[in-house]
Amino acid sequence: MAYDEYLGERIRQVMKTKKANFFKKKMMGGLVFMVNNKMCCGIHIDKKYGDSLLMAKIGEEAYIEEISKEVCLPMDFTGRPMRGYIYITPKGFDMEQDLEYWIQRALNFNKENS
Repeated sequence: MAYDEYLGERIRQVMKTKKANFFKKKMMGGLVFMVNNKMCCGIHIDKKYGDSLLMAKIGEEAYIEEISKEVCLPMDFTGRPMRGYIYITPKGFDMEQDLEYWIQRALNFNKENS
């Protein structure tokens, strides 16, 4: 199963609008957007969930704030949750303002840790 190319284009447009200096990289069967040579956000195909998920590296503090939301899942493709990373289900990024929110969270964390 290939990642959702339309979602990839939507992410690219948001990154471009926010003037992020990014590049795309195919990784882990999905697509990752790198900022400051670090993983910032991306698309992951989750076989258990059965759909494309938005992945965002938001940091541990933001993770604690966000994980209780219905649209959020721990990023645990290896069987162990990765600290500071979160998956967002399609319902959580269907609207452009929601997608922008998650990308901004990831960009904020990336900026703080560059």
